[in-house]
Formats: sequence, structure tokens, C-alpha cells
Amino acid sequence: MSDPHDTPLPVAPLDPGAPARRIAYDPARPLARPFVPNAAAFRTGRSSPRAFLDERIATIERDEPAIAAFVTQDLDAARRAADASSVRWRAGQPLSPVDGMPLVVKDMIETIDLPTQMNSPIFRGFQAQRDAACVRALREAGAVVLGKTVTTEFACGNSGPTRNPYDSSRTPGGSSSGSAAAVGAGMASLGLGTQTHGSTIRPAGYCGAYALKSTHGALHIGGLVPLAPTLDHLGVIGASLEDVWAGARAIARFAGGTPPQSALAGPEEAPPARAPRTLVRLDTLGWAETPASSQAAFEGAIDALARSGVRILTAGNDSATAALEQALREINEFANDLLAWEAQWPLRAYRAHGAGMVGERIHNLLARAEGMDEARYARALADRATLRARLADFVRRTDGFVMLCSSGPAIQDHAFTGSRSYALPWTLFGAPAFALPLLMAEELPLGLQVGGFAWQDADTCAIAAWVRDTLLPHV
Repeated sequence: MSDPHDTPLPVAPLDPGAPARRIAYDPARPLARPFVPNAAAFRTGRSSPRAFLDERIATIERDEPAIAAFVTQDLDAARRAADASSVRWRAGQPLSPVDGMPLVVKDMIETIDLPTQMNSPIFRGFQAQRDAACVRALREAGAVVLGKTVTTEFACGNSGPTRNPYDSSRTPGGSSSGSAAAVGAGMASLGLGTQTHGSTIRPAGYCGAYALKSTHGALHIGGLVPLAPTLDHLGVIGASLEDVWAGARAIARFAGGTPPQSALAGPEEAPPARAPRTLVRLDTLGWAETPASSQAAFEGAIDALARSGVRILTAGNDSATAALEQALREINEFANDLLAWEAQWPLRAYRAHGAGMVGERIHNLLARAEGMDEARYARALADRATLRARLADFVRRTDGFVMLCSSGPAIQDHAFTGSRSYALPWTLFGAPAFALPLLMAEELPLGLQVGGFAWQDADTCAIAAWVRDTLLPHV
């Protein structure tokens, strides 16, 4: 049996001597640095993608020792790509709204020029011979890859060394740890992640970044290392809602959806804000885990939305919402069954390298799967179908749903990436959800989540934009 200490991980462990970092979060003045609003300056020559990139590289050089977001980098290649993009913008011929946008890629996503190591000694130095569909699409759209970012082990196991950009004593969340931290810190404007339970929405909320977990299948997942096929989503993390949408649409335009699904539809640039008439407020199982300061921040947001003329449905004033809330408090068992059963391959294949080569979480998932049978998996699928039917009942009754991204700000732990109670429901629904870094608790980011209905990603984005524009003046 292999000893994991004899085979070092591809990312260094958390350095106890790394610089400490604590920055008070202000939703109106975040560290994140959006790219899309610079388009006019790029066209006129007042700025350029290369100048923008140089600012991001300066941030990396200053802050990476404290944050540890990256596994590998190729900044020289990024500079060359940004120079080419600058020429296209000056000529008035950008390839897309993301031409020149600094991009980081979660180390669960294949890249032809950088290794894909998945925070596992098994894949130390592994080099794919292709780009994942999403990476290829963004390169074709002109995006500039800075490097690969830290993931938890196989997106479900041991954590990596990444620290929260606002407080280095806290987790950045997982499993898209490095992508969320890099975007939240202003090192990149776009980050690719994945979500199988809560791995995009939760870390974005923790790190002060925007994010989209799209409708399941609306963004091509070819080249993402698989975990659980009916749960795996591509996640897009960005410095602004406009960056997130432009990145997602570039993937859809150049790579399409995951066959046989159609691609995420909508304009290349973020749709204009649309005021909802009705929103559903959801507390989910996470409310009982949420500290009073975070509850108060959420209540303040709900009050501000109501004062702006939105009718808010809650478990207290609407029986269907009460029934949905009850259903959401009972999802953990079948969600874990779905994950464990579907992840048997590849996790069994990884464990075959030696029990010591994979972490405790992976052993626990496989033990759960080994205690299941086809009938139990079929019940889990049926339970999810029933849950989705409950959501469908709201299609004609509401424009969207609002909840937190996480049960409070990032926790003071690096081994545990936090509860997924708030992020899990929209994974199970397979419907779009946006993370909006609009709230603050304990001087740390607290993400607000806006959920919608399957294949209504653009409309959900428009509502999320209105929520942002409505709440930011009040924070």
C-alpha cells in the first residue's frame, strides 16, 4: 500500500508561516476587478487588455503568498495573449466581450498547456493533450489563461492550501477554492469552477465574487474530470455579473451545451435588469446553522426588496412555499446517495492506487455506495424528481427565489469548506443560480443567491441584476 507521505501532493500544504491577512469587506468597494466595463477604454486606447493584465499580475505577485490560489501559472503566455487582444481592441475587432479577460481554471478542468492534477498525488504532473470544451471556447473568444487554481481533492475530498482573500484564517470554500479566491482578490476577472453539490455558489459567496451555476447541461462539461454525471455542473465565477454572463455566453457560443442539451441562450452581454413582481424567500435547512449577524443581513436585504415593490412569498404567508421549505430540509440523504452512487467510478479507480492515496471523504463516499443497491439509487432519483416537480409548481407564481449562498461568512477552518445547505437545492433542481456578493457579516463577504427555473438563465440574470442594483445603495 502506498504511503501518501511518500508521494507529495501537486500543491504545497498550507504554510503556517504564510503572511496573515485581514481586510474588512465592503460590498460597494470589493477587491474584485471587473473586465467588461473597460470595453470603451480598450476601444479608444485609454487602456488595453495588456495594461489590465499587468495590474492583475501585480496583485498576484503581492497577494499570492497569503492566499495560495494557484497550482501552476504561465504569465508569459498570458502577456502574449493580452498583447494580441490589445491589437484587436485597438482595431475595433475584439473576438467577443471577453477578449483579453484574465481567466483562471480550476485544476479539475483539462488544459493542453498546463497540468491537470486534481490535488491528488495520483495525478501529479498529469498533462492532458487537449483543452476542456469550456477552456477551448474561452480561448477562441480571446480570454487570457493565467494558470490553474487549487481544488479540493477530486472536487470532493481533502482541502488544498488556499485561504480566504479577506481573512487568511478562514476557508475560501470548496471545491472551487482557488478560482473563487483569485477572482475575489482581484487576481483574475473570471474563474472556471465546477459544482456537484455546492462547489461554485458557496466559495463565490465566501470570497466576495459573483458566480453562475447554470442550468444543468447548458454549458459543455467535456474535459471536466467527472464525479457524478447527473449532478456535475460547470461553474463560472466572475468579478461582476457582467463578467460572469459574458464568460458563460462565450462558452455557450463557442462550445455549446453538453449534448444532447442545448446551450445557454441569451445576448452576448448581460441582459438589462428586470424588476420582478414576486420573489420567494427561502431559508432552507441552512437557516438553523446561520448566525444571528448573517440572519440580520439577509432580513435587511429582504426588507429592502419588499420596500422596492416586490411581493415576497415566505413559508409564513404561502402554503406552497412552506411545503417547499419542508422538502428542502429533507434533501441531504438522497443528495448524498446520488453523489455516492454516481461517483463510484472514478473514485473506485483512484482508490485502487492504494487506500492511502485518497482522503477520508472519498473512503466515506465509497463506503456509502457499497451499502446501497440499485433500488436505493432509484429512490434517490425519484426523490429528486418529486423535488423538481415542487419547483415547477412555482413557474407561474414567481419570478425567482432568494436565499443565502452559505450559512454565514467563511468559517475559520481550512480542512472543512463549510456547509452546502444553501447551495445544494439548486444543484438538485438543475436550474440556474447566481451568487451575488452584496451582503456583509462580521466584516466578511456574505453572498446572496438568486435562483431561477431551468433554461431561464438569461431571465434569472436580469432579475439578479435588478436585485444587485436595488441592494447595493443600501449596503
